[in-house]
Amino acid sequence: MADGALASRALTACALAAALVLAGCASGPRSSGGGVASGRDGPGSNIPSDLDRVPDAEPRIEAIRSTGGTSKPYTVLGRGYQPITDDRPFRESGIASWYGRKFHAASTASGEPYDMYAMTAAHKTLPLPSYVRVRNPANGREVIVRVNDRGPFVDGRVIDLSYTAALKLDLLRGVAPVEIERITNEDIRTGAWRRDAGTAYAAAPAPAPVRVAAAPVAVPSAWVAPVAMTAAAAPAATMPVAPQTPVMAAAPSEPEAPAGPREAMVVTDLAPLAPLAAPAAPSTPASAASGFWVQLGAFRERDGAESLRNQAARGLPTLAPQLRVFSEAGTHRLQAGPFPSRNAAGEAVTQLRDSLRIAPMVVERR
Repeated sequence: MADGALASRALTACALAAALVLAGCASGPRSSGGGVASGRDGPGSNIPSDLDRVPDAEPRIEAIRSTGGTSKPYTVLGRGYQPITDDRPFRESGIASWYGRKFHAASTASGEPYDMYAMTAAHKTLPLPSYVRVRNPANGREVIVRVNDRGPFVDGRVIDLSYTAALKLDLLRGVAPVEIERITNEDIRTGAWRRDAGTAYAAAPAPAPVRVAAAPVAVPSAWVAPVAMTAAAAPAATMPVAPQTPVMAAAPSEPEAPAGPREAMVVTDLAPLAPLAAPAAPSTPASAASGFWVQLGAFRERDGAESLRNQAARGLPTLAPQLRVFSEAGTHRLQAGPFPSRNAAGEAVTQLRDSLRIAPMVVERR
C-alpha cells in the first residue's frame, strides 16, 4: 500500500508539472499578426459590434512576482529571456502584432484564460501581470492594456495585442510600429499615469513631431528620391489598405541586458527616424516608369508610406534611390523599381522580407 501511495503521488506530481509547462507554452512562438508557426489565426466569425467602446484596462497595484514560473529566465527558439521582477520604468518601440481566435480561451503564461475581446497583451519580459500604454505613432491613438502573457517571439516584435486592443489602435490589417511605456505601481499609486483628458485611443491625428536642431549631416544625392503626389498629405495613420502576409520567425539574437533598478530600459531595435530630405514633386513619366515594381505597402495616409520608406532606406541603402510613393485615388503606395525583370524584382522582395520583416509583392506597371 505504501508503494502504491508513493507511485500515485509521483504520477500526480508529474501531471502537475506537465500542466504548468503547458500553461507557460500556451503563448508559444507566434508568427506575425496572430497565429503560431504551425497555423493561421484570425478574428473569429461572431465579432461583437461594440468592441470600439470596450474600456481600456484600469491600472491597479498588483504584486510583482519575484519567484515562480513567470519570473524565471526562460528560452524560446534558442534565445534566452530574463523577466523583469521590479517596478522599474520601461519604454520600447518596435512592431506590434495581435492574436485572436486560435488562442481564445486558452491558458496564457500567467495561467489566466486568454480573452481576445479584453484589453490584454503579451510581452517577453515585463512582469505578469503589469500594465502598459501602447501608442500608434502614425495616428496618435493610445490604449492601456494588462500584460498577462508571454510573446511575441519574433525579432523586431515588441508586443502581441489582443484583438480588441489592435482594433482600437487600427492595427488589424497587419503589423505596425508602436511605442509602449510601462505604467509602474508607483505611477498608479501617485496617479501619474492618468492623462488630463483620458486615454486618447480615439484621438484626433497625432501632433506634429518636434524637430530638434542637429549638426548638418551630408546625405548622398542618390538618397533624395522624388515623390509622386496627387493628393494632399493628411495626418498620420498606420495601417496598409491591404493585409500583410505573416512572416515566419527569424533566427533570434542575443537578449538585452536588463537595466539597473528604477532606470528606464529602452530597446532601440526600431528607433524613430528623421524623414529623408525628399521634397514632394509632381509625378513624371520617369517616376512611374513601366516595368516590374516591388510594392512594400499601401496606406490610407501618406505619412504611413513615408515612414516605411525611411525605414526601408535605412535597412537597404542600395535600394533607397528606387523607392517611390505613388498617391492614387486616395491610396499611397510605397514601391521600389522599376526592375528589368520579374526575377530581379523577386530578389528585391527577398531582401526586403529578410531585412524589414514585411511581405512585399511584385506588381507590373504598363
